[in-house]
Amino acid sequence: MSEQPADPGLRPPADDAEVHRLLTEGVIDVEGRMVDASNVTLVGAIRTDTLAAECVYKPVAGERPLWDFPDGTLAGREISAYLVSEATGWHVVPPTVLREGPFGPGMVQLWMDGDPDVDLAAFVRRDDPALRRMAIFDAVVNNADRKGGHIIPMPDGHVYGVDHGICFSVDPKLRTLLWRWAGEPLPAEALAVLERLADDLRDGLGEQLHEHLTRTEVRCTQRRVTDLLRSGRHPEPSGEWPALPWPPF
Repeated sequence: MSEQPADPGLRPPADDAEVHRLLTEGVIDVEGRMVDASNVTLVGAIRTDTLAAECVYKPVAGERPLWDFPDGTLAGREISAYLVSEATGWHVVPPTVLREGPFGPGMVQLWMDGDPDVDLAAFVRRDDPALRRMAIFDAVVNNADRKGGHIIPMPDGHVYGVDHGICFSVDPKLRTLLWRWAGEPLPAEALAVLERLADDLRDGLGEQLHEHLTRTEVRCTQRRVTDLLRSGRHPEPSGEWPALPWPPF
């Protein structure tokens, strides 16, 4: 997770409940901007009276208009990706909330310090179970931008994915570096997760997603899960959309 807070009176969150409280109630102190990001992406400290960590804050006001996604919806898509990630139990997306910040409403996400010793260019080509789960997750949310730089291997072996603002399109837009398993049968564990996810999308998860996505976008997400279960295989590039992101990192 984040580095140890500089203030000795504060500590990092110890569990999911404290993470949620910190992200929803904490004061955000913006310390810088990621200048290579397409949309305004700010980094800084977030703190309560007892907790502190680093975070990423993407204000809706800083979203760049896109021709194929409605204006002002990218933060909601980031939250939706987190909700789906949690429903799978794979925890692909770091803890993420939608809240007011210094520059208006936006996405706030816990900063993750990846393992600096990992060669990312080599890592993304591995037959790694965590990457395979991420590939399936991306197929569910229709991720249009899975670059290598959006993959964060952690020192404990967990792998996070970030930057999910252009997901959940109603059109096929899967664009990713993770095609290693294209056309291969889905693992039994993944099929069981997708079965549960299909049920969740028809119930509480679907209602949660309706707060951030259109009903058509939610129905298309349900259909993608159904299609994965019907085929039992990883999707393959369709030819209708560039298969690889550019730049790849």
